[in-house]
Amino acid sequence: MNGLINQSTDQYQNALINIIDALHQMTVRIQHSELEQTVKDIKDRVVDPFMFVIVGEVKAGKSSFINALLESEKEICKVAASPMTDTIQQIVYGEKESVIEINPFLKRITQPVDILKDIAIVDTPGTNTIIDHHQEITENFIPTSDLIVFVFEAKNPYRESSWKFFDFIKEEWHKKVIFVLQQKDLLSQDDLETNINGVKEQAARKGMIDAPIFAVSALQELNKNSTDSGFKVVRDFISDNITGGRAPFLKLLNVIGTVRTINLKISAGVEDRKAQYRSDLEFREDIKQTLDRQEERTKRQVQIMVENLLAAYDRTTSNSREELKSGIGFVNLIKRSIQATFNSAASPKKWLDGITAELENALNAEFKDKLQEGVLDIAESIQDMARIIDVKIKDSTTILKNDHEIFSDIAEKRSQVLKDLQNAFATFLKRSENFYQKDIMGGGENFAPQLAAGSGVAIVGIVLSTLTNTMVMDITGGILTAVGLIFAGITVGLNRSKILKSFDREVASGRTKIEDEITLKLNNYTLSIKQRIDDNFNQFDDMLRREEQEIESLTSSITQVDQNLVEVKDSIDKVLS
Repeated sequence: MNGLINQSTDQYQNALINIIDALHQMTVRIQHSELEQTVKDIKDRVVDPFMFVIVGEVKAGKSSFINALLESEKEICKVAASPMTDTIQQIVYGEKESVIEINPFLKRITQPVDILKDIAIVDTPGTNTIIDHHQEITENFIPTSDLIVFVFEAKNPYRESSWKFFDFIKEEWHKKVIFVLQQKDLLSQDDLETNINGVKEQAARKGMIDAPIFAVSALQELNKNSTDSGFKVVRDFISDNITGGRAPFLKLLNVIGTVRTINLKISAGVEDRKAQYRSDLEFREDIKQTLDRQEERTKRQVQIMVENLLAAYDRTTSNSREELKSGIGFVNLIKRSIQATFNSAASPKKWLDGITAELENALNAEFKDKLQEGVLDIAESIQDMARIIDVKIKDSTTILKNDHEIFSDIAEKRSQVLKDLQNAFATFLKRSENFYQKDIMGGGENFAPQLAAGSGVAIVGIVLSTLTNTMVMDITGGILTAVGLIFAGITVGLNRSKILKSFDREVASGRTKIEDEITLKLNNYTLSIKQRIDDNFNQFDDMLRREEQEIESLTSSITQVDQNLVEVKDSIDKVLS
């Protein structure tokens, strides 16, 4: 049976080491140095004996308890009036007695004591020690333990530091715990029962029901008073639950539990990252939808402005057409030609120049108000686009905090990305060149000095006004030129119908240009501003892509580690059943 157990233990140890290697790679990948070291320590101690870790306050009698438990004639753990244990002492089986210093904070003591063939005992500094690094060392050793033995002074088992340390062990690592009330010989039986019940109630309040509690006297045991010392009950508990060939398997099960705890810690952290990732995706989608809505709003405003321009254009050109139609009749032309003999100002050419000037003035007067009103609306819409995005950036939700237990570094990197985004966008809003597009200014060289003087959104209206005025003058100028060309070929009023059709054709062409070119260029201008705003999120988008890949990879690794742990645990449970 022992040979089979030993062979099976080796098999499971190797399987578990492979799983721990995978977990270790995860801790390296997430750059969590503390967990990385913890997992390394666990791997290094997989083949160690079942490990008792003895904890408690200074002078609680831990060292005396260990000496009595080992039934040694020698004082394996030093006992003195002042605290002596300034390092962790790991006591293991060895054919000869030796003391090996592993590092400044850890000693390994070998002793030829039979019970140590199945277990190892670790003596730790007091939980209330005044030397700061002691408790840190103890906490770092806890993850590799298999059973925590809390040693209290029997006369006062309620000291705060011990119970705080109990909370750490139970909540952080879910370790198996037993309680020992040492120095029971210093109390009456009634007082001892009172304190045993007090420990039981305190443990129950902290979620540990039916906690194993032992009252012992190391002094009585060392004085060969085994009947009253209480150590027989402790040894029976060890024999029934740990030794007798079960210890190596129980050790592995405890390692599985610890590895699973770490895997669950990482998994919980990944869930927080997922929540932050989903929130950031929603935030990013909201930004895109906001930009889309603002773009559509601006397009509608452009459409309204163009429709108002066209309505004014139609009214003005219609009036000019009526005057032209009336003026190019045969009689009127002959009359003007005769009058021109006596007064050059009354010639057909002068009359045509007058119509041209009136049309130009009328269009300018109509377009000026319409452009001003429409441009102000468009400028406000573009400013709203920028302002709303600025507010949304500042109000983005943070779930993954900078003090996160597992992913504080990821939280800090995300925080920096958001900070960079806020700063970059604030700078973007102030730089007028971000709202300037040279091709829609028709060159605009003499306007460039003005751009440097104002903020970006403040010059949007000027840009749009310059754009639309320039385009309208180009278009109407073409119409007027066409009218002039028509009259240049007139000899008599017989071509009246042909002239009016030519005028209508040029007016229609101008109308189409106003509708198409202003709409196209203003919408493209709006789109370009939208794209420039969105470009501020490139770094944020890169972060989201990396997060998606990393979360997916970590989730897969976590799942695989958990599945492998379950398989090994199930196999060990079958061996022990």
